[in-house]
Amino acid sequence: MSYGVSAALQEAVYQRLVGDAALGAIVGDAIYDAVPQGTLPPIYVVLGAEQVTDRSDQTGRGARHEMTVSVITDLASFATAKIAAGAVSDALGDAAMTLSRGSLVAMNFHKARAVRLSGSEKRQIDVIFRALVEDDPTGT
Repeated sequence: MSYGVSAALQEAVYQRLVGDAALGAIVGDAIYDAVPQGTLPPIYVVLGAEQVTDRSDQTGRGARHEMTVSVITDLASFATAKIAAGAVSDALGDAAMTLSRGSLVAMNFHKARAVRLSGSEKRQIDVIFRALVEDDPTGT
């Protein structure tokens, strides 16, 4: 197994989201790798949890990453959050991204979950993707 591609995959996903015009039209520059301190905008996107499973075989090292991208809002309904989550899905689903280490074989939408956060007026949509990556740490 290789977890070595994880940071490169996260950076590519972040850059893809930051560069997506449709998502930017909804959330502006409120796309975070980690939620910043202080007052947050009424809607934002944050990279979330990840689970990685070995997908190595006789031809090389690889892994399947289940990555969560969350849309969080304190707006009165899910409507805008769902539009933003759709833009996230459009930006990442089947995306071809170049990684600084390894290579992305496939990036696919897996599932989503929309919830009201307990004890608050916030709503959250978690969009989960499966990315299949190959790793060649030697660069050969």
